[in-house]
This record gives sequence, C-alpha cells and structure tokens, in this order.
Amino acid sequence: MTQTVTDTTLSPHLRDLENESIHILREVAGQFDKIGLLFSGGKDSCVVFELARRAFAPATVPFELLHVDTGHNFPEVLDFRDRLVEETGARLHVAKVQDWIDRGELQERPDGTRNPLQTVPLVETIADRGYDAVLGGARRDEERARAKERVFSVRDSFGGWDPRRQRPELWSLYNGEKLPGENIRVFPISNWTETDIWEYIGARGIELPSIYFSHDREVFNRDGMWLTPGEWGGPGKDEQLEVRTVRYRTVGDMSCTGAVESDAASIDAVLAEISTSTLTERGATRADDRLSESAMEDRKKEGYF
Repeated sequence: MTQTVTDTTLSPHLRDLENESIHILREVAGQFDKIGLLFSGGKDSCVVFELARRAFAPATVPFELLHVDTGHNFPEVLDFRDRLVEETGARLHVAKVQDWIDRGELQERPDGTRNPLQTVPLVETIADRGYDAVLGGARRDEERARAKERVFSVRDSFGGWDPRRQRPELWSLYNGEKLPGENIRVFPISNWTETDIWEYIGARGIELPSIYFSHDREVFNRDGMWLTPGEWGGPGKDEQLEVRTVRYRTVGDMSCTGAVESDAASIDAVLAEISTSTLTERGATRADDRLSESAMEDRKKEGYF
C-alpha cells in the first residue's frame, strides 16, 4: 500500500500529485539496483530531487545525481547545482560533452548549440555507470513526444525509445522488467503541469537558480528569441546586444534557451504570468525543439531523455 503524505500547506491537488510521485520513486527504489537522477539544476529536476528527499527521509536520497554538462550552461545554474550538492550531501556525477569532443567522438555543430550532442554522453554514461533506471523531470504537458511516453519507459541497449513498446500502467502498477542491456527511464512528475510545479515550489519553499526570476541581462534577438552570449557565440552582424529585463522559463544550453521579457520577480508573479501564456515553456524558449515537427521524438528514438 502506498504511504500517504499529509501536509496542510499543500492543496488537495498538489498533495495528490506529491503522493503519486513519491509512490513512483519508492517503486523505482524497490525494483532497480542502481539508479541515476538526471539533474540539470532546472525547476523540474529540483522538484524531483525534493520529492526524493521526502520519499526517503530521514535517510539521504539513494540516487546518484547525473548532469550531462554541455559546457554552455548558465553560470548561475552551475553555481546553484554545486551548492545544492554540498548542502545536501548528494552524490553527483558530471558527464561533460567537451570530453567527447576532445576525444573526437563528437563534433561541434555549425550553429554552436550542443544540446543535440547530449545523447551520446548520456547513453554511454548510463552504460558506464551501470544504471538500470534513470529518473528525469520531463512532464507530459511540455511537448507532444513527451505526452506519448509512459511513466516507466523502456529503452533498448542503445538508449532508443520505441513508442510501440509502451506498456499499460493501470491502477498505478509499474512494470520494471527489462532485457539484458536495456534500461528504464522513469518520469515521476509526468502528470504535473508548469503551474503545478510553480505552486509546489512555493508551497514547499524550494530554492531555484536566480535566472528563473526577473533580472537585467545582456541579450540579443535571434529568430524571435532572446539569447545570452557566451563561449558558444554571440550576436551576428545584423544582431544587436542590448540590456533587457528578462527571466527564463526553462534551463538548458545557452545557445538554444531563450529568455522571455518579464518583470516577474516572485513566485506569485511567475504564476500570474504563465496563467496567460498560450505556449509551453519549451515551445516558447527552446530553439532545439523548433528544428522540425518531430525534433524531440527523433532525439528520443536516438536515446535522448
């Protein structure tokens, strides 16, 4: 029987979501031997980490955090990641895309973005670390391909995802059976929305990187997105660097993660802002999802999360 978490600081809706996610996390711990938790420092992975802390308290989180670092991450996010690990005593393994580039196993893309280069380091690190399950913070409301995926998602020995191999998940029963070489990707917050995430962050007092809130930043506009210059590159000949008041709805590679103009400096203000938005955070701010109609699904079939 699933243990119910009762907390009057949460609405009944958030309490139900929290209980469901904690049940999933405990199922993972019970069914698998070595588990990684994909952690970017973004809001969704922070929520999954908080849920894991609550699921196994007073013990420490029994999962190793895994960050596939493109080398083009926001400095504020890396600082936040390292501080969280130090303060909580979590175990962290960082797989650096730059290492694969230095060995000649990956090549830089002409557009400077490294997000599509994450797949090979992710798949190889899962194999090298011996993870038989990897947790992620993907949600069904983010993107169409993610809406197709079950909570327990079977991946083949190359990390590939086949939508036709999806298993039924009736009555909160999750099937972790797999063949040798396969692994399971698990998404404990699949049924949450962006609004749920932010309301939970507020109710639980979860700390986030500062870039999620309004701040002044040097940015330039490319294809309708406000990008931050960095080691990956900067404004082109016809693009102008300027200071704007912005925030980020999602965290990723600086080369393909756009900011939104915003004066939302608090959780309440962020909730008010997203309540009027007609685009998901990925649809509004992630250039890598705009490559084609099936960009995310194609990457997932290759092994992407």
